[in-house]
Amino acid sequence: MVKSMQRGLRWLFMRIENLFNVAFGEQLNPFYHLGTISFWQFWLLIVSGLYLYVFADTGIHDAYNSVERITHQQWWAGGILRSVHRYATDGMILTMLLHMLRHFAYDRYRGFRSFSWLTGVALLWLVYIAGINGFMLVWDKLAQFVVIAVAEWFDVLPMFNGTLIRNFLYLESVNSRLFTLLAFVHIGAPLIVLFIMWVHVQRVPRAHINPPKAIALAVTLMFVVLSLIKPIVSQGGEADMSVVPTGIAFDWFELPVLALVYVVDPLHLWAWVLGLSGLLFLTPWLPPKRRGAMPAEQHVTFHPDRRTVSARFGETLLDAGLRQSIDLPYECRNGGCGVCKCTVLQGRVDPGLYQPKALSSEELALGKVLLCCATALEDVEIEYRADTSAKPVGNYRARVVHMARLTDDVMRIHLKLPDGEPLAFKAGQYLNIILDDGQRRAFSFANPPHQAELIELQIRLMPGGLFTSHVFTTMKVGDELHFEGPLGDFTLRESSRPIVFVAGATGFAPVKSMVEDAFHRGLRREIHLYWGVRRLKDLYLSELPTRWAREHDNFHFIPVLSEPDAEDHWQGRTGLVHEAILEDFPELKQHEIYACGSVRMVEAIFPFLKKQGAEDGACFSDAFSVSARSMAFQPRQE
Repeated sequence: MVKSMQRGLRWLFMRIENLFNVAFGEQLNPFYHLGTISFWQFWLLIVSGLYLYVFADTGIHDAYNSVERITHQQWWAGGILRSVHRYATDGMILTMLLHMLRHFAYDRYRGFRSFSWLTGVALLWLVYIAGINGFMLVWDKLAQFVVIAVAEWFDVLPMFNGTLIRNFLYLESVNSRLFTLLAFVHIGAPLIVLFIMWVHVQRVPRAHINPPKAIALAVTLMFVVLSLIKPIVSQGGEADMSVVPTGIAFDWFELPVLALVYVVDPLHLWAWVLGLSGLLFLTPWLPPKRRGAMPAEQHVTFHPDRRTVSARFGETLLDAGLRQSIDLPYECRNGGCGVCKCTVLQGRVDPGLYQPKALSSEELALGKVLLCCATALEDVEIEYRADTSAKPVGNYRARVVHMARLTDDVMRIHLKLPDGEPLAFKAGQYLNIILDDGQRRAFSFANPPHQAELIELQIRLMPGGLFTSHVFTTMKVGDELHFEGPLGDFTLRESSRPIVFVAGATGFAPVKSMVEDAFHRGLRREIHLYWGVRRLKDLYLSELPTRWAREHDNFHFIPVLSEPDAEDHWQGRTGLVHEAILEDFPELKQHEIYACGSVRMVEAIFPFLKKQGAEDGACFSDAFSVSARSMAFQPRQE
């Protein structure tokens, strides 16, 4: 039954959230900020309540008269703040209920999260108590109803046995001590709420207590507009115990229980309220969630940090990393924005529940998951883009200091930043040349990071290409280029596995950077470079990898020609590049494969390599087209 309820609620929430994503965008979707919106409404309650407290009086007649003065003589301040105070209370109850219902629907209330669930239930009841108490302070006809209904409801308990209602039988029975008590409760309850709210978020690493500024402003303006359109006013005049209050406007957010006091047996109502409270408190254990043979904790290794942390049963990868001080990228924490997208390198994870727009089925099949939704099912290795949120992409202008044709359609150019300033980047990354009209053209760094004084690009002439045609026809030494970078995460992973590079045409450029960087860092991993081109002349720098093979016994160079010319007298490998790899490696398990070339090439080779044992989490690519670059092919370990 619980599972059926959760499925139904999830279906509803997913569709409502998707509509709100369309209307407000993923980062400003209110459903992703229900907790922080509740916090913000509490701050509004505190600010408005303090103002009202300054001008409010306590006393048998003073209470009602002071509230009336605040409401009507200060309508531009006190009147608006009284309305904001009431609407914010209703709003806080609503968002808290939705917040809890959403966590229930998405099964995020068990295990270590049960602490937050229990404190959330306590907060909900405390806000209800403070809100009901606030109605009494106004001392109008609605307050009269609330006071009498509460007294009669409590009087059915043996500990009171009808003594409370005697205080409200006659007007003379009510004195100023009642208002002093009510004011004490109305101040004390929010203080307890504030403390429990602080406790509530302690189990959530890096919990935000305020929503985005745009949402905070929108919520505040909404309450102000509501206060102007439909201001809160006293109901039916001052309380009079000699008259039964009728025709009062009821508040169904805060007073639903009191409406039932005169409909059902008060003792039965107590049983329902206490039973519901007990059920809510026991919900994290009803029914018990089966762990099976899974350990209480899994180990999660994050790359590129190379840090291993423990993840508690049911804890998301994001919470596990943040809890242990790993600076992971995130935004909505609800599977709506996709900012925390990562790649599973090894191990099994439960991807969790998320909006399809944040993570497509194709990306999921290729090993992508969302840190804020996925949980580890065993020890796993995760790779995330560490520089996505922490390091902004730089904008630079550089001079062309050298140009050389490597073939008829490949040009090597060297760029130099002002004053020879080296550009920090990782081997395998790329930059975007920014054209005058704002268009961008992506090219990989061909030089290694330790030789960053000059930026080397290898540019292939594309028929009809705007920028490449300029490079081959009008560009000259001394010209200035505008670019942004570094970009991309096509970089060597830290492991001890043998490496298989697959380069197509000018896909050799990032491979050159990565191989030279590996030599510079003294890596002793076995490296196999398969460079696939059509004809011998397309191997525009073949002498370089040939020299690498002579100088480094862990490096192997295998050029492959698909259409060799007869006059080349080619004696090497022919055919498609992946066929050569499959012939040389009957088993590709425990190897890392890095492919760089056209989208068509990358899409074609990976299915064949995976049939030969290539692991999803060990296949990486930098696929490019004429004018853009895609980084989509980074599968995971199944």
